[in-house]
Amino acid sequence: MTVRVDRSFEVSASPDRVWEFIADPANRAQAISVVEKYSVTDQNGRRVAWDVKLPIPLVRKTIRVDTEDVTRTPPEYVKFVGKSKVMQVTGEHEITDTDGGTRLENRFVVDGKLPGVEKFFKRNLDSELENLRHALERDLQRTQ
Repeated sequence: MTVRVDRSFEVSASPDRVWEFIADPANRAQAISVVEKYSVTDQNGRRVAWDVKLPIPLVRKTIRVDTEDVTRTPPEYVKFVGKSKVMQVTGEHEITDTDGGTRLENRFVVDGKLPGVEKFFKRNLDSELENLRHALERDLQRTQ
């Protein structure tokens, strides 16, 4: 089973400033509650390994998810793919200028390879996207 989630939100900031945040894979990793730690694995900063701890019965240890930004169109679009033994995740972030700031459109697809993975993400992807929104807002407040 595959889980798909599309959510968007608006912030009072320029598209360039939102791009600065969302194009950084470390910012995206930090916002996800099940990522216990992460490490940049290439000099360009496009590959990041996530150590993920999923609270599901069949996964009792931390899982490494190797992510890579596969498409970047500054300052409007970034797509990443993450692969592991238990799941594949694809994330897309599209930035659009609005009258009052910027709209960030987020699309995620999680394809689980073990029972419980999709169910976990189906229940939790909305809150993970809220974590991302809060992280972006905190980052914007620090730099105003």
